[in-house]
Amino acid sequence: MGLLSNRVDRASLKPGDHIYSWRAAYVYAHHGIYVGDDKVIHFTRRGREVGTGTFVDFLLVSSGPSRSLVPCETCTPPEEGHGVVSSCLNCFLSGGILYRFDYSVTPALFLAKARGGTCTLADSDPSDVVVHRANYLLENGFGCYNVFKNNCEDFAIYCKTGLLVLDQGAIGQVGMLLTSGVA
Repeated sequence: MGLLSNRVDRASLKPGDHIYSWRAAYVYAHHGIYVGDDKVIHFTRRGREVGTGTFVDFLLVSSGPSRSLVPCETCTPPEEGHGVVSSCLNCFLSGGILYRFDYSVTPALFLAKARGGTCTLADSDPSDVVVHRANYLLENGFGCYNVFKNNCEDFAIYCKTGLLVLDQGAIGQVGMLLTSGVA
């Protein structure tokens, strides 16, 4: 990994890594937690990555790499209303390039990154805790997917840190962090 790229190869992945892959010509990234054995747990909108169901979603999805609507036989099919899924690394990447999200970066590095959504100042919890959270949410869900307020990046950051960013409607202060009791 370098200053401007978090690109990694598969051999360097460890359980508990927060990974992502850019989609639709770098318009957005899809995030997940690598849990080992070529598996990724990630949060989607009922199995679809993009969140609002608008015409813009159609354009973004149609401009990305072509994918089968049926996941491979090793991936779990998305349940109706339940957006946390487990898939193999190939299905998660959907033909894209693999990147690792950085934690505990310095303020200078955080400011130097050319794009948001690639690193944070927050510390990561130990990998066994991260994998436990991801598996817990695979079984219990992560609420309703919303591209702006509760998305795949929020899911992965929560798995890594136990921190949630709550919106104004939830507690009356924008951007307040909350530590949850889910372990």
